Amino acid sequence: MNNPMMKTRLQTALLLGGALLLSACASLRQSQEIPAPVKEALTKAALPDNALAAVVLPLDARESGLRLQPQRPMSPGSTMKLVTAIVGLDKLGPNWRGRTELLATAAPQGDTLPGPLYLRGGADTDLDWGALAMLLRQLREQGVRQIQGGLVVDRTLFKPARIDIGVPPFDEAPEFQYNVIPDALYLNGVMLGLQLQSDGERLAVARLSPGWAGLEVDASGLNLNDAACKDWDSKGWKIPQLANEGRKLLLLGQYPRNCSQSTEINSLERQAVTAAAVRQLWRELGGEIGPGDVEGATPAGAKVLATHQGRPLAEVIRGMMKRSDNPLTRLVYLSLGAKAAQGEEETRAAAERTVREWFAAKGIATQGLVLENGSGLSRSERISPAQMAALLLAAQDGPWLAELQQSLPIAGYDGTMARRLKGTPAEIRARLKTGTLRDAVGLAGFVPDSQGRVWVVAAMVNDEKAAAKGRPVLDALIDWVSRQ
Repeated sequence: MNNPMMKTRLQTALLLGGALLLSACASLRQSQEIPAPVKEALTKAALPDNALAAVVLPLDARESGLRLQPQRPMSPGSTMKLVTAIVGLDKLGPNWRGRTELLATAAPQGDTLPGPLYLRGGADTDLDWGALAMLLRQLREQGVRQIQGGLVVDRTLFKPARIDIGVPPFDEAPEFQYNVIPDALYLNGVMLGLQLQSDGERLAVARLSPGWAGLEVDASGLNLNDAACKDWDSKGWKIPQLANEGRKLLLLGQYPRNCSQSTEINSLERQAVTAAAVRQLWRELGGEIGPGDVEGATPAGAKVLATHQGRPLAEVIRGMMKRSDNPLTRLVYLSLGAKAAQGEEETRAAAERTVREWFAAKGIATQGLVLENGSGLSRSERISPAQMAALLLAAQDGPWLAELQQSLPIAGYDGTMARRLKGTPAEIRARLKTGTLRDAVGLAGFVPDSQGRVWVVAAMVNDEKAAAKGRPVLDALIDWVSRQ
């Protein structure tokens, strides 16, 4: 370059660029100070500084960034689902699929199955009413019409087979979807529809949907009140009770006048629902089934007659993460345990062992980590921001990052982040798993900054006012990261 002026300009630009680079590097040094916008949000929410714990780091400078109580075990809420999703993708594989089978110990004789029909659950995530009907149709189209030995429902993939029995209700609302404790036969998500409609004087409609024969609802104990229809389940509604061996649903408490609601509940005994559905669907297919409905194990050597498979895990985790589906996550967590269980080891113990072994293999400390069901719907589960950030870094460096990122809610766009961070630089760009309990909120995931650099964020607020006051604090932190 012979032009002295151009040479001088180039040297100046290089010096300026170097200064800017040094400045950027300085800004990436590790900090333990709460950023000013986040501090302001904490003050506005009347939350103490120590309610917030976080690790925030750029992928290209992992020893830098922000550390606020990084080793403190925190209640994560549903950000704990990241543990189940990431470990599940690695240990089960993105193509893992649950399955449901119909089996028999003896071959059909003409149109008759001489023994019982075994319905074996295999953690099938998609066994809804339609799938059950098609499964039975497969058997009917093989020429089987009469099943002499009744129905045996096999839930023994998990040990114990009925984890739900005897467990106290979480938040005293066991009938609603988020509280379902799944077993290996995850029939229609263990839910049954309930239609309620009242006028000004009486409850005109109270029916189950589908209306399987043998199941009934008794609304004589449900009185009308003047609450708003939108508050039907919080103003006078009481936990339904059961009668007739779990086949009759007794509605109790109060329900608003001039109100119509269609909801789903997990109240009737699931074995009674399963048997009623199978029997009615089989009759509708022109078949007959003998007496006897029991739970039990399928004998060794039984022949598979029909099969239904759920979606691959890579698709299932979209529901786990975007909808924050607790029962679906618990089903995957238990499936981790079922795959790893040794001898008579309980499924949850095997799942926890699998997660801890995976952490150790990735060099992630497990001190302070507490696992219960893998979904975060727990008062006891704990994980530190440092552990959560290390988990996300392991996913970043692993083979299934694309599958994980496609499952995460997108800020200001979908899932549990649909209404958050709108109008900020993080909108449409950040992918974050949310978490909420009454005393805990969290956010964890990936946030691009203003230069396109991707940051890992693991942040949690634990305080008795967290659910009501903590989200703006976390949103301020994500907004701060996105503007770096």
